[in-house]
Amino acid sequence: MTATDPALTALASSWSALSLLHGRIEAHIERALQTRHDLSVREYSLLDVLSRQHDGEGGHLQMKQVADAVVLSQSATTRLVTRLEDRGLLTRYLCPTDRRGIYTNVTEAGLRLLEEARPTNEAALREALDAAAQNPELAPLVQAVETLRVPA
Repeated sequence: MTATDPALTALASSWSALSLLHGRIEAHIERALQTRHDLSVREYSLLDVLSRQHDGEGGHLQMKQVADAVVLSQSATTRLVTRLEDRGLLTRYLCPTDRRGIYTNVTEAGLRLLEEARPTNEAALREALDAAAQNPELAPLVQAVETLRVPA
């Protein structure tokens, strides 16, 4: 295969469209969350992931798992946790069974903010998808997103 191979060109074009769709959606949601709730997309995602923890087996996430879930490096995730902790939205504590592990929980204030922001996130996502569906290059990707069922 060469750099001008039609298969590579089509693959690069498809990747570019997917990247464009992601960027547009994220930017639209970012503006809505910042304007209405003083939250970034990453902050919202972190609060959402951490709010789903539970006290059962494997219910609390280690920082690497949190970083993977919000698609950030561990160091960026730690900085994000610190910012949200400084705002009173998260708390950290030592793992009761492994004193080297540190867990993070969403505070009551964080849960309230998340619940207030959730409809904004959902509406902004819907708006961004609807707008993208008007673009013939992005419409198939929008349809794929709308029909994709991710296992819980």
